[in-house]
Amino acid sequence: MWHQLREPADPEAVTRVVALARKAVPRCGDTVVVAIDGPSGSGKTTLAKGVVETLDCPVAHMDLIFPGWDGLAEAVDLVTTQVLEPIARGEQAAYRVWDWERNGWGESVTLPRHRYLVLEGCASSVLPAGSYAAVRVWVEAPRGTRMARGIERDGEDFAPHWERWAAQEDALFAADGTRARADLVIDTAGLR
Repeated sequence: MWHQLREPADPEAVTRVVALARKAVPRCGDTVVVAIDGPSGSGKTTLAKGVVETLDCPVAHMDLIFPGWDGLAEAVDLVTTQVLEPIARGEQAAYRVWDWERNGWGESVTLPRHRYLVLEGCASSVLPAGSYAAVRVWVEAPRGTRMARGIERDGEDFAPHWERWAAQEDALFAADGTRARADLVIDTAGLR
């Protein structure tokens, strides 16, 4: 499920997110968490890459935390307990990486302490994780565009999982009101 990016981030979107981050008051100890959320294929990882490069900060990718294709909601609790709560207490944060090939837990990733942390991926700003985010960004594009991007990015082998995953996203985002709580909404429909 993890992927390499081929397209650069939209510079205007990156500038807007970075400006919000630089003005934000930390809600996770002394760390400003920037949550970049939205449905699969919307452009979250691409945007996060530009923000991380500009702020020169660490990033935690939700794609590495989801415990399999049915683990969207569970990942919110995992990122909260393994990453956000330790940072809020002034402790070192580390999370276990899901090995998509073996369908089980793999290595651990330790996050360096920093003024900023970008938390990128589906459900990154869903509560309770969202309560730690000083900046909540929602990235969106039409469903057909997102699916085409995802299949191009991840390959045809993942196509059977898309509708199953999308159903989890729809249910979780609707119950949480995620988009409505965003500080910034970015539509990537016109971007590749």
